[in-house]
Amino acid sequence: MSSSAQLHPSNTGVQAQLSNTILLLYAVLCGAAVATVYYAQPLLDAIALEFNISSTIIGTVVTVTQLCYALGLFFVVPLGDVLDPRRLVTGMLVTIALALIFVALAPNAWFLFIGMGIVGSQAVVAQVLVALAAHQSSLQHRGRAIGVVTSGIVIGILLGRAFSGTLADLAGWRSVYAITAVIMICMTVLFRAATPATPRPASLGSYLDMLRSMKELFVQVPLLRIRGLLAFLLFLDFSILWSSMVLPMSSPPLSFNHTVIGWFGLAGVAGALAARSAGRLADRGFGQLTTGIALVLLAASWLPIAFLQSSRWLFILGIIMLDLAVQAVHVTNQSMLLSVRPEARSRLTAGYMIFYSFGSATGAILSTWMYSWAGWYGVCILGVLVSIIALLYWIFTMNVYTHASSKG
Repeated sequence: MSSSAQLHPSNTGVQAQLSNTILLLYAVLCGAAVATVYYAQPLLDAIALEFNISSTIIGTVVTVTQLCYALGLFFVVPLGDVLDPRRLVTGMLVTIALALIFVALAPNAWFLFIGMGIVGSQAVVAQVLVALAAHQSSLQHRGRAIGVVTSGIVIGILLGRAFSGTLADLAGWRSVYAITAVIMICMTVLFRAATPATPRPASLGSYLDMLRSMKELFVQVPLLRIRGLLAFLLFLDFSILWSSMVLPMSSPPLSFNHTVIGWFGLAGVAGALAARSAGRLADRGFGQLTTGIALVLLAASWLPIAFLQSSRWLFILGIIMLDLAVQAVHVTNQSMLLSVRPEARSRLTAGYMIFYSFGSATGAILSTWMYSWAGWYGVCILGVLVSIIALLYWIFTMNVYTHASSKG
């Protein structure tokens, strides 16, 4: 038997349907874990002030977290197919809690970056939980389980900024990480009580076999490369907005506090929820059409976003448009990709999300650098250029999509 065959667990076993309570717990855990990666975005000005970091490089706080998230996707998520997921998730949640305490007590920027990196590398527990929910669900309810848990990730990303901004105004930015550490410990106890142990399947290979299979997927599945690069551009654009908007919002003439800045994430939730039908459209064969329309909407969203300093309502409209476009393509990408190799879904998801993480990290550092050099209009021009590149890339890859899909 080949090593790749040994890595594919059997799907013939009948699994019991997860209860709504456990699904909700997994969704909340996913949201809470991923939110820790985004807490810093509305706090960049406060962190920069305390540690005397210039606005030119403050975006590296987010970049370090995202890069370590990408490393976690490749080196940690595959462990879910090798170890007992209950033990793995417990260890990752405890590690996040300890890293959050480390950040809350950081005496200087170096300790801050180290703590943020550890948080990012362990926040990938959300992807382990998605795979665990799929494994514990019956075949006929698996899609529903994945949808519920994944929705927790999206909402956690968007509402994490609101939570951190509000709490920072009440008790300072360090309180965000200290309180979240306590929440993580409490949720770890709930997770262990609700989740039974899952023995390691005997048919699986070693951890090194898992890593080799991840590498092989990038070679064997062209669609992973095509849609992965599109995800890189999408989340680069997404991060350009969300990583830099705190800078003009917290400065004159706006001078918004962290609470107001954080709650702009609600507009993003509206856009993300509006994109839920994208997966159904992809299932019906309209994935390419959905992608094209969403990418045009993405480019157009930067026009109302540019009016940040003169019209809040236009800016909110732009946020909704951008998040709707990004999430629609994101859902479509996953729907297309996961239909190619159903037996490798968790590893395909990890590989795809690596592109997402690198895009987010790149957008964070580029946007704050652009803002320091050319102001808010410079950031918006950068966003438009990335959107146009994504649209042109999609048009170019339309011709190879069918061939790539069939090869995958």
